[in-house]
Formats: sequence, structure tokens, C-alpha cells
Amino acid sequence: MIAGIAMMAVLAGCSSIDDNLDDCGEQAQMDYELKLVTNVSTEVQTQLNAVTDLALVASLRDYLGGIFTDFAKDVNLSFYAVGGNMGLLHHDEHVMNNSEHSYTLYIPRQKYMHLAVANIEDDPVVYLDGVENCMTATLRQVAGDTIESHNTGIFTARQYMEMIEGIDQTFNVKLYMANCSAMLAVDPQGHDISRMQVFATGFATAFHIADSVYEYTKPAPLIRTKRLEPDENGHIGFVSVNFPSPEPSAPQPAQAMDGSTRSVIETTDPFIAQPGEEVLWEFHIFLRQDDGTTTRTVLGIKEPLRAGQFKIVKARIGEQGEIQPEAQEVGVSVTLDWKPGGTYNPDL
Repeated sequence: MIAGIAMMAVLAGCSSIDDNLDDCGEQAQMDYELKLVTNVSTEVQTQLNAVTDLALVASLRDYLGGIFTDFAKDVNLSFYAVGGNMGLLHHDEHVMNNSEHSYTLYIPRQKYMHLAVANIEDDPVVYLDGVENCMTATLRQVAGDTIESHNTGIFTARQYMEMIEGIDQTFNVKLYMANCSAMLAVDPQGHDISRMQVFATGFATAFHIADSVYEYTKPAPLIRTKRLEPDENGHIGFVSVNFPSPEPSAPQPAQAMDGSTRSVIETTDPFIAQPGEEVLWEFHIFLRQDDGTTTRTVLGIKEPLRAGQFKIVKARIGEQGEIQPEAQEVGVSVTLDWKPGGTYNPDL
């Protein structure tokens, strides 16, 4: 998948359709390219059985097709001063609805720090904050104890630009995915799963665009998952889309990027990590039993979930409604007769 997009930023009085552009400076072309570094296909092929999970795989690919995508519907462009307070000098928002387009930029020749964000217009969970200054420009999630999953794949870029007088220039800006996704795939084992709800938690709540730093608040909100219905014999899937988890305390392998010109890079390399000692993120599963009690299971995952990554955690339902993970390194905590209380009160 490839998406090459180029956008125009226009100062007041300077436009590509103006008859006289003498005051606008030389033109500069801006080429934006979405670079999707992900492991989606590899994770699905290795974790889900092509025969028994056929319906789940089809539903999953349909759902993730709108998240891990090369399509940029909207692009938000900001140009900041270099030095001083790094204040905002120019800002543009454009609707693309396309994978390729070409525009030209006319702004004064000087040094800029440029930030770009794609695909937040239709995501009610994530919004831009602090855009008046380069160092405060942040993608934030809406506040709440329990929130919805992101519904778009969000891409960002940051790039220093020096526009030189007398030269027509082309700037290539690569946007990389800032969020990720995880799925709990559950074998029902004959249990009634119509009263089962799954939440994911432990992820970042904001992303500082200029320095690519995630912000974590505690307690982290619970994120509602999307239920993917199975066929009569297969797993049921619960999918969350969110910002990444924290990294383990111990050093991890470098997240190397493929240096090729491809726009979609299917690789496991940036996502390989050994489980640490501490739990980094969790699935919280609630299953209401026939006797009216609720079994609550918390699955603790010790491997990080990184930007662009898709992770499947497989499990089965035990005799008392508890969730039993297949992977031994996943921690398990079960409460058989769980009662909501305190600040922990999801809408069940």
C-alpha cells in the first residue's frame, strides 16, 4: 500500500491561482508519504488458524482495513519558527479523500519546524491540543475512566525545513503511524459469550508530536474493545485501537526502520521484545454467569505494544468463566464474584 500526498500551505494574499505571486517567494513542493511499518499480516497468519478461525480472520481484516491503511482522508499542517519561542507561523487543514495528490507551497523563505498529522478529523477520541507552539503541539485522548477505541490510524511527522531564496525546492515528509492495536482472541469452550465484555488498559493518553514522546497518566483509562463475532466453532475477537504501551525498564532492541522506498513495510523487527518483569498493559474481561455473578479476569502482558504494531493474545474460557491465556508469560488474576466498587466501575 502506498500513499503519496502533497499539500499546499497558503499565506494571506498568496495563492497558486493568484495572477501575481511576486510577493510570495519561490515555490516549494511538499511531498507527504505515509509510511506504514506494521506486522499485521504476520501476526494474523501466525496466531490464527486459517480453518477454524476463517470467519474471525475475515472480520478482523475488514475492521483493521480502516486502521492500518495507506489512505489519508485529512491532513493538518503546521509551520513553526525555529528558535525563540517556536511559535506557529502558518497552519492549514485539508481534506484529501485520496491516496495521491500534488500541491505547491508558497510561504516566505526562512527556516521552519514543520509538524504534520493525518486522519484525526473523523476520530472523536483523539484531538490536537497546544498547536500554537511547536513544543506544546500534542495529540490527546478525550478524558474519562472508560473511553472508546480510536477509529482511525493516526499518522504524524516532524521535519526541519530551510527554504532558501532563489531556489525552487522539494521537501519529502514521511508520516509514521502513532497508534496501534491489540486483540483478545477467545475460544468460548461452549460458554455463553453474549454477556462478555472486554476492555484494554495501560496505554499512553497523549503524544507530543515534535519530539515523538508519549505521555502516560495513572490510572490509565479503560478502552472499550470492538467485538468481532466468530463462526459457530471459532474464536471470538475483541479489538482495541489505542496509543502504545510503556516500554519495559530493561533495555530493548532498537526499533530500526526499513530503509526501502516502500510505503507499507510488513516486518516484525521493530516489534520484537523480550517480556520484562513488570506488566505493561492489560485486558480486563467481565463474564456474567447464569447465576447472576460476574467473573472478572485481568490478563497482564509484559511485552510492549508499539506504534504500528498489532498484537493477538489467545485464551480460552474455563469452567468458572475465568479466562485462561495460552501464553505462559501472560499474567492472570481472577475474581469469581466480582462487584464494582471504588473508582473502577465500567459500564457493564
